[in-house]
Amino acid sequence: MLTSFAFIFLIGLSMAAICQKLKLPRIIGMLITGIVLGPYVLNLLDSSILSISSELRQMALIIILLKAGLSLNLSDLKKVGRPAIMMSCVPASFEILAFFLFAPYLLEVSRMEAAVMGAVMGAVSPAVVVPRMVQLMDSRYGTQKSIPQLILAGASCDDIFVIVLFTTFVSMAQGGQIHIIDFVNIPISIILGIALGAFVGFLLSMFFETAYAHKHCVRNSMKVIIVLGISFMLMAVESWTEGFVPISGLLAVVSMACVLKLKSIAFVSKRLSEKFGKLWIAAEVILFVLVGAAVDIRYTMRAGLAAVAMIFLALVFRGIGVSICLIKTNLNWKERLFCVIAYLPKATVQAAIGSVPLSMGLPCGQIVLSVAVLAILMTAPLGAIGMDLTYKKLLTRGSE
Repeated sequence: MLTSFAFIFLIGLSMAAICQKLKLPRIIGMLITGIVLGPYVLNLLDSSILSISSELRQMALIIILLKAGLSLNLSDLKKVGRPAIMMSCVPASFEILAFFLFAPYLLEVSRMEAAVMGAVMGAVSPAVVVPRMVQLMDSRYGTQKSIPQLILAGASCDDIFVIVLFTTFVSMAQGGQIHIIDFVNIPISIILGIALGAFVGFLLSMFFETAYAHKHCVRNSMKVIIVLGISFMLMAVESWTEGFVPISGLLAVVSMACVLKLKSIAFVSKRLSEKFGKLWIAAEVILFVLVGAAVDIRYTMRAGLAAVAMIFLALVFRGIGVSICLIKTNLNWKERLFCVIAYLPKATVQAAIGSVPLSMGLPCGQIVLSVAVLAILMTAPLGAIGMDLTYKKLLTRGSE
């Protein structure tokens, strides 16, 4: 296992540096490292790491979401209420609709199988989007109109909506029934996640304040460990309550970090944010190398040009969905275009659920996995490069 981690860090960072020199996003180097080191090419990663790959990816995602929450301004979030809610479901719905309408003709699947495929493809990747939005908030690009906050909030909720639809469509494809309660659970999951996180964040800030008042100063490094431990617990609560009360663990983590920032002295929350930013350097490598390792490159050749056409057609529908969400906002056409670009990348959700239909024995399993793999390889670099090349041209930099 230690040898595998050495490969992940050393080769991952080297490839990221090479891509940076070539003016490409670092993520591309890390994804390529994962694909090459993974079980489908050189098979150099220990099976014990691959068996806990999803947990390691989740831990890395928690770190960047904590950094995001500590960088978010709640007053900015209030400004983007309606568009943020719409961004969490409308673009994904449009993309699923595109697959439902056109996949039967282009990929020769049934309508139900097309819906399953659309649900796999519908989620934007928070792993690609969130770090870039945090970077924009730090450098103050687009922050006057709360653009990074809008995209970050939408991308954080988007996954919940899509995974519920995926579960429903897979059940229908297997001959099961639609349960209306699954759709009711979406807003409940979001509201309870935010409420739980806010409550825990308040308690945590009170604990730090009480410790300081009694001259038991908790070092910032210790605070990082405590916050991380509680974040992991919040993610565990999601699985503990899964059977009876839906709670979004990721939103609970962001909400907790937001309340911590709100209740803490500005200097303290800034230091915590910086420390999580340093942790992200290692977490980023683990996240994207392991996403790459989950990509079965063998399936890309089987997808063919029809799959490429279908993916691009679905992205056009997705862009229309994003544009509808931004109607009646104060964003100009350049800023709206950036929002469309930011909503292109796919990686984490597709890597996590792309193989599920195949493992369940659905007839469409092979083609769904092929399209998911192809979408990761196409859209993760496309979205990352698009955001990195355009944010200075399309967004206005706010004053300090």
